[in-house]
Formats: sequence, C-alpha cells, structure tokens
Amino acid sequence: MTVKRFWDDPYLCRCDTTVVAVQGREIALAESIIFAFSGGQERDHGTIGGAVVEDARWDAATLWYTLPASHALRPGTAVALAIDWARRYRLMRLHFAAELVLELAMRRLPQAVRLGAHISADHARIDLAWPASLAPLLPDLAADALQLVLADLPIVTGYSDRAAERRFWQIAGFARVACAGTHVRRTGEVGAITLRRRNVGRHKERIEIRVAPATDAA
Repeated sequence: MTVKRFWDDPYLCRCDTTVVAVQGREIALAESIIFAFSGGQERDHGTIGGAVVEDARWDAATLWYTLPASHALRPGTAVALAIDWARRYRLMRLHFAAELVLELAMRRLPQAVRLGAHISADHARIDLAWPASLAPLLPDLAADALQLVLADLPIVTGYSDRAAERRFWQIAGFARVACAGTHVRRTGEVGAITLRRRNVGRHKERIEIRVAPATDAA
C-alpha cells in the first residue's frame, strides 16, 4: 500500500520517501505525492530520485510508477520526489471547476445521465446524455458557478471509508460528493470559469470548461 500524501496535502510538491518494490521499469514507494490517473483526472508530471516519471498506475491501494530503464533503483533506496506544481495546480482548479459545473448541471437536469469526465492541464470536460443542446443552459451554469467562486467557500475533503480509500469533497450547505481527485482548499481559487458546449453524438452533450490563468498558486 502506498501512503497517498496528495490526499492529505495536495499542495505538497516535494517529499522524501523510500522505494519498497521494483518490477523492471516500475517502482512502488512507501508514500507518494505523485497522483496517478483516476476519475478522469490526468496524472501528475514529476521526478523520483531525479528520474522522470513516464507513467503511473493504480494497483488496488498501491501506486506503480514507470521510470526510464536506466533508473537503477532498488527496494530500500531513499529517494526525493518532486512534481510539476504549476501543472498540478491547474489540474486542481480545473478539476473543481468541473465538479461545480457538473453538480449544478445535474440539479437543473435531474434526468440527465453522467457519461464521463476528463481533466487535463488546459481544460476539463463533462459528458452527459441529454436529448437537446445544452447551449441555452450555459449562461445560467456559469452564473451559478461564479457565485460559488466569489463566495470563496471552504472545501472539505476526507474519507467516507478509510479502509477502502473512498474519498469525498464537501461544501457546507451545497453538496457532498464522492471523489478521489486532488482539490483546492477554497472555491475562490478556481477563478473565472468559461463554458463551451459541444455535440459529440446523438443525445450526447459535452461541456468544455476552462479557467483563467492563476495569479497565485496558493
């Protein structure tokens, strides 16, 4: 099992840990700040012992990281971890922008079906099954999201089931949602949100989400 420090402190961008297992180019660590793709959120970019992380995956509660074949790490080796903080912070802001928009959209369209989401470092998207264009709804969604951003509300995260590593985020008086991504501390950090509608197939609607450049990465 990997201790996932990106959940305890998603603003932590450097730490020291120990290699616990090696399988060729893949290694596992005692603890990690490097997020692996999950729930639509792309993985972090970073280094382990100075070696660039080429990929990352979940295997139950353990995270495995792919390094260059020349890494030469062994179980018990002490290593320093570092992530691309600017990328992580963009992912965090876009992830929570998508969470807000999805929650607001489902309130206005309770019969819609969530099809999926993806959060990259430049934009996020959410896909819904809905028989009509969502374009007329976007101004209201953007306005509702802006109210939450301007309110600068605290975002609480935690475990709904620690043993199973089930996570949630919560804004008091607004919502509590299951999610295992990394999140900002307050809604105000999300910043200005821009929405765009795309049609991706019959009865399939996509909302693309962008946020303004960050003026202060925490």
